[in-house]
Amino acid sequence: MGIFSGNKNKDELILALDVASSSVGAALFYSSVGNVPQIIFSVREHLSIADEVTFDRLLLEASQALEVVADKALKAGLGAPSKIFCVLSSSWYVSQTRVVRLEKNTPFIFTSKFADSLIAREVALFEEEYIKEYSDTEHHFRPIELKNIKTTLNGYETIEPLAQSVKELQMDIFISMSEERVLQAFEKSIKTHFHHREIKFTSFVMTSFVAVRDMYVHQDNFLLMDIGGEVTDITMVKKNVLRESVSYPIGHNAVIRALSKSLGVGPNEAHTLFSLYQEGHAAETVVKKLEVALKDIKVEWLKNFQSTLANLSNDISVPAAIFLAVNAPYEEFFADIIRNEQFNQYTLTNSKFQIIFLNTRSLHGAAIYEESVVRDPFLILDAIYINRFLNKI
Repeated sequence: MGIFSGNKNKDELILALDVASSSVGAALFYSSVGNVPQIIFSVREHLSIADEVTFDRLLLEASQALEVVADKALKAGLGAPSKIFCVLSSSWYVSQTRVVRLEKNTPFIFTSKFADSLIAREVALFEEEYIKEYSDTEHHFRPIELKNIKTTLNGYETIEPLAQSVKELQMDIFISMSEERVLQAFEKSIKTHFHHREIKFTSFVMTSFVAVRDMYVHQDNFLLMDIGGEVTDITMVKKNVLRESVSYPIGHNAVIRALSKSLGVGPNEAHTLFSLYQEGHAAETVVKKLEVALKDIKVEWLKNFQSTLANLSNDISVPAAIFLAVNAPYEEFFADIIRNEQFNQYTLTNSKFQIIFLNTRSLHGAAIYEESVVRDPFLILDAIYINRFLNKI
């Protein structure tokens, strides 16, 4: 199927699986043309917080958690999904937006076959560049997404480019790929319970980008931030095009590790103390200890945040609007660090950062939930995107 091909389905039961670096979620929902997704089941399994994180250990735990949530989705007895989508956070894939430019002296017809040939070349180049950068790895990669974000013909953006006669062409193409061993491990976990021939993989950055773009139509320049358990991912969007993504290996689990180490308690107790602290219910003596313990991790995370923005900006300004996806207990903790940041807010944006949480409040009405189903903002974002993918793209 070409990148400009369409696919329309009605009233399908879909299984969405969400694989992050600290948890794995699952949702069953109905997708239909012209309606928001109707979520009838959701579950999330959290991964353990280890003192030291290795990729192999994280992959094993995520695969096991994926099998658990898939089993729970099956045993819910709500029917067999017609399609399965697996949404991967940045720990599990790499991505890049590539710009394809072509100019000829004589007009040529823009066709799907011609576009696909250009895109195939960009995919090959991206894979070659990535493997060259990480030449010590013996693992193979599989492309999981090829998205035409924007097509410009003769200097004008167009939604229907096919069969047009042009001299100048530009396509902004989003490409993501993952290690074959990762995809095979996840496929094995899923197919233990659901014997589907194909499992469609997609990235959380594309999922959140499409959801934000469609819900906040007045906002075409913004930052997308996903603070996962082990990784913080920052993506800059300019004129509704994903420009660049940068990640650094400090997520919200670093907060719990810092508290565990400083206070001499286990991860569960550290998490409880942090939640009480954020809710304003911790005793004054405990608050002082927590603030001392959290000081270094705040500085470290902010330092990475600042350097990432500087690398993203180059010669262009950084958008002041930030759409932030992070687990609820950590929302205000990281938002306060961003708000109190002084240097970049004025040198790079000319204004203060405006933070919009991608949580159940901001996503209210974007999906319909059965009364007893737990509302999970990450699964809502996944369902929004998948619903659009099935019925519009």
